[in-house]
Amino acid sequence: MQSKVMYLSDLRFNVETWKRELQFHFNEMDTFQEKLEEIASREQDPMVMIKLENFQNRIMIEKDAISKLKHRCRNKLANLNRVDLNENITGRFQNEQHTLKEDMRTYIKLHYDLKEEMMDYFLEVL
Repeated sequence: MQSKVMYLSDLRFNVETWKRELQFHFNEMDTFQEKLEEIASREQDPMVMIKLENFQNRIMIEKDAISKLKHRCRNKLANLNRVDLNENITGRFQNEQHTLKEDMRTYIKLHYDLKEEMMDYFLEVL
């Protein structure tokens, strides 16, 4: 029983950490959007504007992905909070956790790729 409690505690920690990271990235996308709006207000070059609009679209897509992952994290926490300690939980939660973990890993890689592209763009136009 004690090992199940520890296991659930570890899973909760992971999911709560992911939720905080996702919220940080969501806020970061807002900051990047503000910077893009600032550039749009003073920039006239059509090529700069095409890239800018592309980044704005990618930010919307990213924020949607963040919202979906945050929703999955909330659901995962709800499931963890109502678990029956008498059932065999290890296999079920490991499989669910693995899928979310892989999706988070993929999301984080894509996020940092986008962030790097945007930072290069900012260096170009600022």
